[in-house]
Amino acid sequence: MEQLSFFAEAGQSRGLPKELIEYHPGFIDPQMSDQLLQQFIATIPWKQSTQKMWDKEYLTPRLTSWHGDTGTDYSVSGKISNPNPWTPELLMLKEKVDQVAGLRFNSVLLNYYRDANDSVAWHSDRESVLGKNPVIASISFGQVRCFDIRNKENHSIKYSVLLEHGSFLLMKGNLQEFWEHRIAKSARPMKARVNLTFRVVI
Repeated sequence: MEQLSFFAEAGQSRGLPKELIEYHPGFIDPQMSDQLLQQFIATIPWKQSTQKMWDKEYLTPRLTSWHGDTGTDYSVSGKISNPNPWTPELLMLKEKVDQVAGLRFNSVLLNYYRDANDSVAWHSDRESVLGKNPVIASISFGQVRCFDIRNKENHSIKYSVLLEHGSFLLMKGNLQEFWEHRIAKSARPMKARVNLTFRVVI
């Protein structure tokens, strides 16, 4: 496969499959993005979960917070999480992504990547409560991080998207069934990043 080549104006690698993923930079204007980043960092009830691997528990390398309608319980890092209430800012963003996606999302998972050491490993969002082929809408604030996608059966088929401040990413189709994604640790210093992934819990 050819070397990944990023388009500066779109922040994505060549040949990104449009039937699986859409990327829109500048979805939220810079001034509002700055304000929301600082507000989320300061006011969201962040928690650091633990994950069990090989009979040992490890701290998840990022902070998370689950918000949504009543009854949208969700498993975050293997632990059932009852939703925190919507905030006015989260509802405002939900309304924007609802319009673009043509869906009514009922929940959102917030992730706080504090520095270059925070990450999320290769995974797919295939929990049964999301149904088959879920649509997930993602907004990013803060530090630009690389969002990697690879085919589950052939890891040489892969793409990357630079998730910019105020950008919008829509995951759709059978992406969760046949592909996996990650935010890798970085060898370079990284500032804070907050990511919101809107979901429909059935």
